[in-house]
Order: sequence, then structure tokens, then C-alpha cells
Amino acid sequence: MFFRIILTSLALLMTGMFTVSWAGSKEQAFFDSVEGVWRGPGEIVAGKYKGTKFVCKLKGGPAEEIAVGMMLDGHCRVGIFSQKMSAFIASKGKRYSGRFMDGAKGEGLDIVSGRIQGNKIVVGINRRKLNGAMVAHLKQPNTMDVTISVKVGEQLVPVIGMTLERNTRIGSR
Repeated sequence: MFFRIILTSLALLMTGMFTVSWAGSKEQAFFDSVEGVWRGPGEIVAGKYKGTKFVCKLKGGPAEEIAVGMMLDGHCRVGIFSQKMSAFIASKGKRYSGRFMDGAKGEGLDIVSGRIQGNKIVVGINRRKLNGAMVAHLKQPNTMDVTISVKVGEQLVPVIGMTLERNTRIGSR
């Protein structure tokens, strides 16, 4: 179960990384700068599955069925096992909300908050008694570091770390 939650958290790293039409100029600039297809390795750095390595490929863009939002589809692979990833994010005013997979009422996670500061986005995540945050930092135009942390007591403890590279080849899959 913990492993599934960790895998589901991986998709959150992309929920704030694609163009969202409601964003102000600073937010829009960030979203525009990270749109595309991202691939890269990661590792679970704490907990029962500490040391587990994985690779993800994630692609996203605007959600066609809503005026303000985005969708994400892709997968992450651990050894011979592959986990489908999907996410949805929307805005009501300037507030972030959304879900990964089927949300916290199912087997996924809810996006409960968010903010952008320069080349970094922080998104609050929730699943029943699990609260945490995802931080995505665009270090260079085509390199992004992502950390997913969970709240233990009053402290946020990193559980997943990964570095994604943007696929810049035209027409590549």
C-alpha cells in the first residue's frame, strides 16, 4: 500500500508543470517554461521501500473539457513493473485543486493547495491521514529536480527524489 501511495505521488510532480490559462503573468511564465514531455530516474529515499529506483515518462497539456486546467498521462516503471499515471488540476479563482488517479476517496491523492515562486512550484497533497508536499524546481531550462515529502508529526520528511530531463527531440515519443 505504501509503495502504491509513493508511486501515485510521482504523478503529482507534473500537476503544476503545464500551461494553465488562469495563472497571472509570473505563474504563466513558469507553466510555459516547463510544458512538454519529461523523463527521468528517481529513488524512494525513506520508508519501507527506501532505495527503490524507478524511471518515469510523463506528458501533459491543457484539459480540453474544462476552460481552466490541465491533464497528465504517462507511466513510471520499477524493474519489470509499470504503473500508469494520470492527473488533473484546475483552478477556482487562484486556488489550486485537483486529483491524481481517482483522488483520495479512491486509491489516489488530492491536490489541496499550491504556489509558485520564481522557478519553483510547491503543491500540497493529501490522502486520508497522509499530508505532504511536492516541490518541483526548474534548475535549468530542460532539467527539473522534484522532491515529494510527507508530514511526520510537525516535520516534512522527503520520501521521493528525482531528476527529470525534458525530451527536446521533435517527434520523439
